[in-house]
Amino acid sequence: MNPTLKACLWMIGAIASFTSMAVAGRAVSLDLDTFEIMMYRSFIGIVIVLAVGGATGALGQISRRKPGLHLIRNLSHFAGQNLWFYAITAVPLAQVFALEFTSPLWVIVLSPLVLGERLTRSRAIAAAMGFVGILIVTRPSPETFHIGLVAAALAAVCFAGSAVFTRKLTRTETITCILFYLTVMQAVFGVICAGIDGDIAWPATESWPWVVLIALAGLVAHFCLTTALSLAPATVVMPIDFTRLPIIAIVGVLLYAEPLEPMVLLGAAVIFAANYYNILQETRATRVTKT
Repeated sequence: MNPTLKACLWMIGAIASFTSMAVAGRAVSLDLDTFEIMMYRSFIGIVIVLAVGGATGALGQISRRKPGLHLIRNLSHFAGQNLWFYAITAVPLAQVFALEFTSPLWVIVLSPLVLGERLTRSRAIAAAMGFVGILIVTRPSPETFHIGLVAAALAAVCFAGSAVFTRKLTRTETITCILFYLTVMQAVFGVICAGIDGDIAWPATESWPWVVLIALAGLVAHFCLTTALSLAPATVVMPIDFTRLPIIAIVGVLLYAEPLEPMVLLGAAVIFAANYYNILQETRATRVTKT
C-alpha cells in the first residue's frame, strides 16, 4: 500500500480517537470533575504503558536523567488537559477544536525561549495569522466573552508548552520513558488536585466505559498521529488533522444541538492557513539547506 494512503488511514484513526475523547469527556463531566477524570485516566494509562513496555522489553529505557524537565512538561500538559476538558463542557465543541489548532503557532512563539530556535520572518507571519484566526473565532467583546473560550485558548498554550518540552526530552529520552513519566506524574497531580477538598468521587458504573475510552483514545490518538508523520510529510498529514473541525462541528449539531457558526469555521480556516503556510516554509527551508 502507498505510504501516503497508509498515513491517511492512520489519521482517520487519530481523528476518530480525538473526537471520541471529546464525547466521552462530556459524558462523564456530570459525574466527575476534570481533576478526577485526569486521575483515573492516568492510572489506566500507567497500566497500559507498563503492559506494553513489558511486552516489548522497553521498560529498561525508563531513566532518571531529566526529572525536572519531565516535571515541567507534565505540569504544562496536565494544566492544558484540565482546561480542555472544562472547555468542552462549557462552549461548543467546534470553538474548542478551532482554538486547539492554534497550539502549533504557540510552539513558534515558545521555541526560541525554550529550545533556542530562531524566530524567522515566516514563523512570525504564521503566528500573526493565527492570532487573527483566534480573534475571528472568539470575537472578543463583553457580549461574547465566555470563560470556556479563555480555557480553550489557554489549553492550546499549555499544549504548546508540553510539545516544546517534549521535543527537548526526545533529544535524550525514549517515547516509553516520556509516556511513563507522563502517566505517573499526572496520576500524582490528579490525586492531589482531586483530593484537595477531601472528596474524590468514584465513577458510577455507567461512567467507567467512558473513563476507559478517554484513557485509550488519548494514547491511540497520539500513536496514530506519530505513525502517520513517520509515513508521510507534515504537509500531507497536518491538513488531514484539520478535518477534525467539521467532523466535531457535525457531532456537536447531532448530539448536542450546538449551532454551526460560520465565523468559527472562517476563523478555523485562517488558523489552518497559518499552520499550512508555516509547514510549507519550513519544508522549503529544509530542502534549501540539504541542497
